[in-house]
Amino acid sequence: MTAEVQTPLPDAPRRSSPAIGRAPALVQVQRPSPTREVSFAVAKVSPQARRRVSAVLSSGWLTTGTETLEFEREFASFVAAPHAVAVSSCTAAIELSLRALGLRRGAAVLTPTITFCGAVHAIVHAGLRPVFVDVDATTLVPRPDQVAAAGARHRPAAMVVQHMAGYPAPVQALAAAAGLPLSRIVEDAAHGLGSSVDGRQVGSISAATCFSFYATKNLPIGEGGAVTTADPQIAAFVRRARLHGMSKDAWARYLPGGSWEYGVETDGIKANMSDIQAAIGRGQLVHVERWQRRRALLAAQYDHLIGGSAAIDLPPRPATGTHAWHLYIVRLNTMAAPARDVVIASLAQRGVGSSVHFIPAHRFGYFRRLLGEDECTTCPEADAVYPRLLSLPLHPALTRHDVAYVCERLLEACAQPLIA
Repeated sequence: MTAEVQTPLPDAPRRSSPAIGRAPALVQVQRPSPTREVSFAVAKVSPQARRRVSAVLSSGWLTTGTETLEFEREFASFVAAPHAVAVSSCTAAIELSLRALGLRRGAAVLTPTITFCGAVHAIVHAGLRPVFVDVDATTLVPRPDQVAAAGARHRPAAMVVQHMAGYPAPVQALAAAAGLPLSRIVEDAAHGLGSSVDGRQVGSISAATCFSFYATKNLPIGEGGAVTTADPQIAAFVRRARLHGMSKDAWARYLPGGSWEYGVETDGIKANMSDIQAAIGRGQLVHVERWQRRRALLAAQYDHLIGGSAAIDLPPRPATGTHAWHLYIVRLNTMAAPARDVVIASLAQRGVGSSVHFIPAHRFGYFRRLLGEDECTTCPEADAVYPRLLSLPLHPALTRHDVAYVCERLLEACAQPLIA
């Protein structure tokens, strides 16, 4: 198969993002046969990953073993971190990283409200109390003043900093606003593989950085995650706690000459990565840099094709640092476009997959009951921008023709008459 030649496109004029909107009701539509199908996400599996998985399946050892150790070594090198520990998910990575900090039970942990619900659950599962931080309506990352305001409500013991959609969050500035040292910061880099902050690659800036290898992520394994850190004690804690707190994993116990005995000195969970997952990861990792370039090129094409529309505000580009372009999130201008869910339904009718990232966590009933209604009414910018958020397809399998089709259908959907 001949590779498609890609030509960089000029930047289109960029629009600011007014934060006004009201959540519309879901619209049910009957979907006609589309002229083209463009999936929201497609996981590319490389030939190298297939060969490595086949070798593991033939080896007789499927769970955590030498393949996982090699993946950890290669991934740590990729993100320029001294240590990497592979785990079952980014959610587990956040929980274990927070537990590794040794905070008192019930201590306050700041977290952006526009995040995946699992990232907030990780704080709760670690025995800590989440404190929601509002986000900037343009970047979807908290500003220092928003962090300071949340910290004034509850003095934080730690903070989770998220690189939302791949946008590089200013980790040090946010830590300073929270009054916290970097040793009390955990980065949620589920979207952040390939991003950089102030010239430093995301992976070793804070106490621990947590990555996701879910099927839609920039390094797609299917499931899995990792904690990277420069702190050997954090790495040692996560390595033990990911497998019930046991002092030895199965590989160490069952090797010829190994001892079956093990100790348990900490409260652990079941969150290890298997050698099958690690084999996929090793085979995929060698392609990530090329896939990242492809994502950036597709984002530029989106900018070029829809940047002139009054109905659409483009995702921001960082003044410094590198955007990982895990997601391409536009903001619909509610004064010039139909309601967000009307646009989503129109796209679906024409075969275009889309999504929304994310429902603000403070809107979920569980967290409102857990934290109290007052704690869930402090994020006005998130509430205003959420009804306008729309994630378009962005993955390396997209062609230029796919992106052009998505843009045509999006502009068409936004040109529908507004309903008062």
